[in-house]
Amino acid sequence: MSTDTAEKYHKHTPAPIDCNNVVISLRNIRKSFGSLEVLKGVDLDVCKGENVVVLGRSGSGKSVLIKIIAALLRPDEGTVRVLGKEIDQLDARELQELRSKIGFSFQGSALYDGMTVRANLEFPLVRNQRKLTRQEVDKAIRQVLDDVGLSRTIDQMPAELSGGQKKRIGIARTLILHPEIMLYDEPTAGLDPVTSVEINDLINDVQQRYNTSAVIITHDLTCAKATGERLVILSEGKFLRQGSFEEVFHNDDPIIKDFYNYNFISDS
Repeated sequence: MSTDTAEKYHKHTPAPIDCNNVVISLRNIRKSFGSLEVLKGVDLDVCKGENVVVLGRSGSGKSVLIKIIAALLRPDEGTVRVLGKEIDQLDARELQELRSKIGFSFQGSALYDGMTVRANLEFPLVRNQRKLTRQEVDKAIRQVLDDVGLSRTIDQMPAELSGGQKKRIGIARTLILHPEIMLYDEPTAGLDPVTSVEINDLINDVQQRYNTSAVIITHDLTCAKATGERLVILSEGKFLRQGSFEEVFHNDDPIIKDFYNYNFISDS
């Protein structure tokens, strides 16, 4: 990453948050897989412009939660409202329209190995906006690559990219549709500390540039502190505590202390 790009990312000011406009609302969400009860009646509201971090150990149900928000999984019980729409009430066309407003950054970046960076970015754009001209498509691709600081990678293949570059291209592919909501699944997993800082800064930059609201799933406390206006701890299928980083971790709750210690002794 260039010095100019790094400086751009480090100048982070939290975006305006409008809690009169709730963009994600979960009520009494329950989800089981066989006899394993993963989510046990969780409630969550995300305000417009807010970055909410959901923290939890591996296997705590974080990824299940984010897939329910994206309508990739259906809860066994409870209601999910996203951008004012109750997901269970939507038909296939309405659901597809809603999903186009949600950017999902997968843990593994989910790039197509046989496509160049240009083709990876073009695919969702052309699929969702068929009337664009070639010039409009090219302009959108170059703009989003510039926004993630990777303009020079446009003709490279995913195999030629570093892990951090793949993460940023994966984020760019979601941004090309200008989503209102971003969902990040373990955005810093498997990255070295310096690259992790770059991804954290990019998440904040996306919030400002694209005026997004976000749910960030992680077990990385550095990521949580850097990107979240509000943190929620998911433990044994329930939300244990929420608030700012200081409000969550500056207390004597032994479960919270164990989680804090776990973050620094586990890389799973």
